[in-house]
Formats: sequence, C-alpha cells, structure tokens
Amino acid sequence: AVAVVSYFLVSANVALAMPFTLVGALGGLALVLVATFGRKQDNPAIVLSYAALEGLFLGAFSFVMANVIVSGVSAGALIGQAILGTIGVFVGMLIVYKTGAIRVTPKFTRMLVAGMVGVLVLMLGNLVLGMFGVGGGEGMGLRSGGPLAIVFSLVCIAIAAFSFLLDFDAADQMIRAGAPEKAAWGVALGLTVTLVWLYIEILQLLSYFQRN
Repeated sequence: AVAVVSYFLVSANVALAMPFTLVGALGGLALVLVATFGRKQDNPAIVLSYAALEGLFLGAFSFVMANVIVSGVSAGALIGQAILGTIGVFVGMLIVYKTGAIRVTPKFTRMLVAGMVGVLVLMLGNLVLGMFGVGGGEGMGLRSGGPLAIVFSLVCIAIAAFSFLLDFDAADQMIRAGAPEKAAWGVALGLTVTLVWLYIEILQLLSYFQRN
C-alpha cells in the first residue's frame, strides 16, 4: 500500500522521486543493520517500519525505472511483469523447498552466503567507481544495461531466489523448536528483504531489455 501511494505521489511531483528513494533505501538499510546486529529481528516496530520505508523506496524507484529510465513502454506493463516475476519465483522456490528438490545444508548455506557477500562487494565497488567517474559514471558497467549488466542481474536474481530457501528453512526450524509467536516477525523481515531485492533485480533486468 505504501509503495502504491509513493508511486502516485511521485507521479504527481517528480521532484519527490530522489528524496523518497534515498529515505526509503537508506532508512531501510539502517533498520536491517539495527535488527541484525542488535538482535532485534523479532521486533514488530522495526519490521513494520522497514516495510513502510521499503514501500516508499519501491514506489519511487518503480516510477523512475518505468517512466524515466525506460521510455516508450507502458509503465504499468513493466511494473506488472516485475511483480508477476517476483511472485512466480517466490512460489517456485516454495515448491522446490516443499518437495525437497534442493536441501538446505550447511554447505549450501555457506556457498549462498559467500555469493551474497561477493555480489554486495561488486555492487559497492561499482557504486564507488561510478562516483569517481570511472566508465563514464557507470563504474564496472554492472548497471549499464549492457551484456555484463544483464548477466549480473541474472546472478543476483538466482541468489535472491535461493535465499528464499534459507528463509523457509529458518521458519521450519523455529516451528520445530517451538519458538514463540514473536519469532515469526524475524522470518517476515527476512522474507521482505529478499522479496524487495528480487523485485528490484527483475525490474532492472526488464528495463535493460526495453532499453536495448
């Protein structure tokens, strides 16, 4: 709901796009760090605040991607495809988990975490290089819309998809351990973080194909 409101507010006043994007992204990141390092993942206020901030970010980000970065296409169609893609991946990974096609083992978890760290380092490196004007402001070209950017988004989508398995497994373990109901907030936070990341990457990927 917050994302929808944010989208229409930005569409009415494009000047709000950058503030909404920055406040939502940075605020959401700060809350995730507080929840993670402060061991407050099960705090309802933090989880709901994170969801609201990410809604603010997603609405503004979606508007910019569909109406500014990409032109000549239906914004509703592009965003709709990204939403359907996100839901499809989520449902698909839930089926994979329930059928046991891929089991969450310590080795699988270590490999996935290593992949997440690697992707994060590349994102930060690309951002810093772009800020210093490398590659014409595009850094290593991970978000330029070219072949490398497409491959990078596909890798991010794959890692985000497999991350759902960790979230599902965490929920199962809590249920088996008889964890209190409040622990569900921690699972909800993890799922929300993964859903937001997945949606962003799918929307980015779709925008590359439209630009090309």
